[in-house]
Amino acid sequence: MGEVLAVRGSNPSMLGKAESALEVNLMSDTISFRLNDKPVRLNVDANRVLLWILRTDLGLTGAKFGCGEGHCGACTVLVDNVAVRSCLFTAKDVRNKEVVTIEGLAKDGQLHPLQKAFVEHDAMQCGFCTPGMILSAYSLLKATPHPSREQILQGMEEILCRCGAHTRIIDAVQAAAAEMKGAQ
Repeated sequence: MGEVLAVRGSNPSMLGKAESALEVNLMSDTISFRLNDKPVRLNVDANRVLLWILRTDLGLTGAKFGCGEGHCGACTVLVDNVAVRSCLFTAKDVRNKEVVTIEGLAKDGQLHPLQKAFVEHDAMQCGFCTPGMILSAYSLLKATPHPSREQILQGMEEILCRCGAHTRIIDAVQAAAAEMKGAQ
């Protein structure tokens, strides 16, 4: 599949105090990275927040806006297989890196074992935190393929779930780890 190119200034809020689109374009930079296994090249302000690039410019709405301060984890994505808060990352932070959103975790129409385990263990209620939970679990399992229950608790503690599905989430991560047997 070909390269994705986002047009500069696609979000009017990007104009801020600029008097014209031309002024914003002068502040733009070309940022290239891989997104869900596809090359992406954006002409945007290098300081534009990754969350808004994903949601507004590219239409990937799996990462959610929660607190905007990196505390809740609703905006979690993977950057080079590490879970990060996309509300704290900018376009320049992902230059030449691999970004994966929840939309890119499934391969060839097949859910990732973590996604399947979340469904099988009913590890979601409202679903708002689910993308962040799954991607944080992915990052955890990448670093610790056979985690103990305590390691899972520690690895997932910074993603807020207001519905109280924590026990089912831990069970789902354990099940996925067993199914994956260290494979991603």
